[in-house]
Amino acid sequence: MDNPTINGCVEDWEGLSAEFQQLEVKHKQYIKKLEELQSIQNSCLKEISHQNYRMKQIKASLKKTKTIDSKKQFGKNLTVEDRENVHKLEKEMNDRSEQIRDLEQTLPRSNGFYLKIILGNVGVSLMNNQDKFRYKDEFEKFKLIVTAIGVVWSFINLTLVNYRAMDSAFMFLLVWYYCTLTIRESILKVNGSRIKGWWRAHHFISTVVSAILLIWPDTPIYHMFRKQFMVFNLYIGLLQYLQFRYQQGCLYRLKALGERHNMDITIEGFHSWMWKGLSFLLPFLYLGYLFQLYNAYVLYHLAHHELCTEWQVPVLSVSFLVLFLGNIITTSSVIPQKLTEKLVLKYHHYGKNNKCANNGKSSKEVLATDDNLTDFSIGQNTSPNVSPNTITDKKEK
Repeated sequence: MDNPTINGCVEDWEGLSAEFQQLEVKHKQYIKKLEELQSIQNSCLKEISHQNYRMKQIKASLKKTKTIDSKKQFGKNLTVEDRENVHKLEKEMNDRSEQIRDLEQTLPRSNGFYLKIILGNVGVSLMNNQDKFRYKDEFEKFKLIVTAIGVVWSFINLTLVNYRAMDSAFMFLLVWYYCTLTIRESILKVNGSRIKGWWRAHHFISTVVSAILLIWPDTPIYHMFRKQFMVFNLYIGLLQYLQFRYQQGCLYRLKALGERHNMDITIEGFHSWMWKGLSFLLPFLYLGYLFQLYNAYVLYHLAHHELCTEWQVPVLSVSFLVLFLGNIITTSSVIPQKLTEKLVLKYHHYGKNNKCANNGKSSKEVLATDDNLTDFSIGQNTSPNVSPNTITDKKEK
């Protein structure tokens, strides 16, 4: 209204008050539904705990029975039918465990030890799939942006400037980045991401290494190592960016085929699902790991230099050695695993070929079927309907 009157304002207020009453009714309904939701969630969590407890008891009974049978104690031997039942029960319980893990993805989960230290008991579970995907994508963008900034900053420190203040600012960026990374990864893990093991520990160790570099005094020993460290960061940043870009397409194809979990993320290193699409990166990854070993070697000799009085030098040497060993052992363990899987798939192919021949199927049909199985297992898909430009990740099989 261009010239509102008192009566007009009163009418507008009364209309707005009526709308507010409707809002209050909806809000009461919302609170009631929320309480019902929490009650159902608690009931589901109790049922899941009951299922896990009972399965644990059944598994213990089966294990005891198998132990007695293997040792042939008390003259008791399992019959063929009993062994088949045991095998069937074990398979069904493994399937049930997977089903329970899927159910847990849509229920609130308690924070891990690390998140409890940082955030307390504040809930970080995202109940909506859209919110989970949004958070995961923001995490991926965060890694990509900070990696790009780190590459540019390393190049500037290496070629244009040589000031301790700039170096310290760069080290602080690394501390903030890895510390934030550990928190975000922990939140993702609560919400279903399957990153675990060494690759989480790697980021905790990297946080400590960055903090030690930040407080390293501006001494001649520091400047002896400075250029090498900037070259190392430049190489690792470019390698991580290259990995990230190649993982995007590979992971999205696997997600489209149902082979990857929706909340999994891109991670450093080489993993089983990268075998066909990213195996060419192996030499570059190993070069990066050898660079870590070289850093440890140089720091070890600098620690014995007559000018060295800083405790940071030997500690950094040990830290880089630990990073080298963890990375190279974890990455190398994938290779025999994939070679074994390829032999199993080959054996499966021939067995299925003979079976299908007996059923009257052509060898062409068998080959098509087994090729698809092979593609699924090694993480490669040639379907033209799958775009290679979205980010996801997965637990290794």
